Amino acid sequence: MAATYEDRFWTSGDGLNLHYRNYPGPDGGSAKLPVLCMHGLTRNARDFASLAESLAATRRVIVPEMRGRGMSDYAPDSDTYSPLTYVEDVEKLLAEQGIERFAVVGTSMGGLMTMLMAAAKPGRMTAVVMNDIGPEVQAEGLARISGYVGQGRSYPTWVHAARGLAEAHGPAFPDFDLDQWLEMAKRTMVVSQNGRIVFDYDMAIAEPFAKPGNAAPANLWLAFEALRNVPMLLVRGELSDLLSPDTLKQMAARNPAMQTVIVPRVGHAPTLDEPEVRQAILALLDGAE
Repeated sequence: MAATYEDRFWTSGDGLNLHYRNYPGPDGGSAKLPVLCMHGLTRNARDFASLAESLAATRRVIVPEMRGRGMSDYAPDSDTYSPLTYVEDVEKLLAEQGIERFAVVGTSMGGLMTMLMAAAKPGRMTAVVMNDIGPEVQAEGLARISGYVGQGRSYPTWVHAARGLAEAHGPAFPDFDLDQWLEMAKRTMVVSQNGRIVFDYDMAIAEPFAKPGNAAPANLWLAFEALRNVPMLLVRGELSDLLSPDTLKQMAARNPAMQTVIVPRVGHAPTLDEPEVRQAILALLDGAE
């Protein structure tokens, strides 16, 4: 089946060539407001392949790959691998495309970016999906991520890669079978020039992640307040070590327009391909027009 997206590029303020998938939607996607999908720390545009296909049936979908991921340039200065810089990059893309109002789907780091963008320019987001992330991030989850990000592992075959992911992330997805681990491997890895299968991101993203305040910016409750009364879907993995039940409860209290879906027997982060999650996302976006 032919791809329903176009590979496009834009240039960051510091001159990097950055990639995004553009799903035009029907009639160029002009009938409904576009959706911006933003991935997590070690992920890329492939993370949203299935969701974007569904959303593109009725609207335009834009899936940027942050610097150092996928087809986007790696940054010569690793200090620019930070949520604030990623936000600057995405804002430049939105400005170039003339997009002033939009919905957002943000997974993990993408959700942190969503809050920062909302705080900087309130009132633009018509609906928000926050995938397993909130204004407070649990220390144990950050410690777990620090334990694998930037490790630079490689594998001889896709099956070896899938088994490597299962070993590292099995507690978060205890019911995954080999086919699901293979799918995750192909979302997150590529075949390198030497034929080995490697993670599809710059290992240098680990350097700033380890610095205080870079992994999860402080005082994000203030940023979250900019989303008050914005229609929102909070997706949480039941086994998540990054988003606590207490933080979820506080988020719901601060945003009366927030709905919640808890994905059973899943940790950080749900794939957004779960049937109950997909249905809730489509309903949220249709109701927010």
